[in-house]
Amino acid sequence: MPTTTTPFQGDQKAPLVSPLAAAEAKLINRLLPHFPRWVHGHHLTLMTIIWSAGVIFAGWRAQESHHWLWLSSAMLFLQWFTDSFDGKLGKLRRVGIRRWGYFMDHFLDYVFMACVMGHYAFFVGDPAALWFLILVPLYGAFEAVSWLEYGATGTFRITYLFMGPTEIRLVFIGLNTAIIVWGTAWLAPALLPALIVLGLALCVVVYTTQRRVWAMDMTERADEAG
Repeated sequence: MPTTTTPFQGDQKAPLVSPLAAAEAKLINRLLPHFPRWVHGHHLTLMTIIWSAGVIFAGWRAQESHHWLWLSSAMLFLQWFTDSFDGKLGKLRRVGIRRWGYFMDHFLDYVFMACVMGHYAFFVGDPAALWFLILVPLYGAFEAVSWLEYGATGTFRITYLFMGPTEIRLVFIGLNTAIIVWGTAWLAPALLPALIVLGLALCVVVYTTQRRVWAMDMTERADEAG
């Protein structure tokens, strides 16, 4: 069996810096003690598989009626709920599976968001379908920055430029509502500028992160030389 001697801190996130972070934390702390004893954190983590399948199903059915996007929005809410409580429930009860939780939680978070972005391709038509598919690796790049920054610095951040997972989910719930109300004709002209802005935001995040990592290396080099 493999053994571990390196302290693990992947479950210790840096403070969230986003508009909803404080209110969200208060809500989570209020609801956390009321979970049934038979519900465990890893159950909540694995529920993301079901929510991901639900999103794909909603996108497929939205070819017939955009009102199926209400199901997509419900899946976004439910994934927020289970994702917000899975790790904290284990900590509260002192039965968390920290390394497994870090690995599976963030892997499934990416799978879910890839399904969210990809499910629009079922019904929006070209070229908007292509723009949504390009969103998948672009979003994945932000996830990669988060994981790699943790590996390089020991600091695990999930909010960048005042945006966190909750705000991103709300953006897609808003997008679903807009499609239900106004259809999809406006998407293609709007998506390309949005992709450009998102690409520029990624450049800013990568630049500032690599500067932080570089500064840490230079500090270590100076300490070793001194």
